[in-house]
Formats: sequence, structure tokens, C-alpha cells
Amino acid sequence: MTTEDWRRVLSVNLDGAFFTLRAAARHMVDRPGGGSLVVTSSLAALSGQARGEHYAASKGGVISMMKALSVELARHGIRANAIVPGWIDTPMTERTLRWDKFVEKVLPRVPVRRWGTGEDFAGIAVYLASDASQYHTGDTFIIDGGYAIF
Repeated sequence: MTTEDWRRVLSVNLDGAFFTLRAAARHMVDRPGGGSLVVTSSLAALSGQARGEHYAASKGGVISMMKALSVELARHGIRANAIVPGWIDTPMTERTLRWDKFVEKVLPRVPVRRWGTGEDFAGIAVYLASDASQYHTGDTFIIDGGYAIF
């Protein structure tokens, strides 16, 4: 892996999340009522991936940053949590999830035996954005059909 590749991925995934969260947190601190910060990480933060050290480090860093923010911002009524999606059928993953060899190797490792969809995140999104989660901070929600534990 080149230094340029390392820095490019960390710049987008980690720096991008930091600057976005910083701007949102400043806004929430300045107004009454607190708020909810939610970051998206990746299963790569929790497991190994050959030639993906930069991606894994950036996504692991996002989880660590969220935990630090959950402690720092709690006194302002601001919660911070992370969502870790599994294999989700999106335009970005479409080619991979339609590749026969990949499907044969990976889909059997997903206990629910299907790829995730955007709709699989509706419940967690509503929960984290609502007052129902006002006492829930610093957590990492893995939405992966059981892939990480199988």
C-alpha cells in the first residue's frame, strides 16, 4: 500500500467524519435540546481484510471518535452512536453482490441468508434520531444479518 493510498482513504473516511461531526456538534451545543450524532462505520473495523488496512483503520477510528464524543458531549444532551452495516445491496456493492464466486463464499456466512437493504436501517435510524434513545450513547449497532457472529 502506498502512503498516498493510506492518506487518501483516511482523509475521506476519518477526516471527513471528524469535520462533519465537529460542525454538527458545535451547532447542537449552541442550541438547547442536545441532539443525536450517528456515524457509519464498517465491519472492516471489527475484522481483518487483506490490503484494507487503510479502510479498516479509518472505520475503526470513526468508532473510537464516536465513543470519545459520547463522553465529551453528554453534558450537552448530545448522544453519539455508530452503525456498522454488513453486506448491503446498494449501487456501490451491486457488482460484488452479483458475482457468483463471492455469493457462494459469503452469503452462506450471513445467517439470515440474504443481503441487507436500506430498509433494514429504518428502525435504528428512527430510534437514534428520536427521544426514545435519549439515554443511549456511545454504542455501536451492528446491522449485518448476523454475519459478524457466525
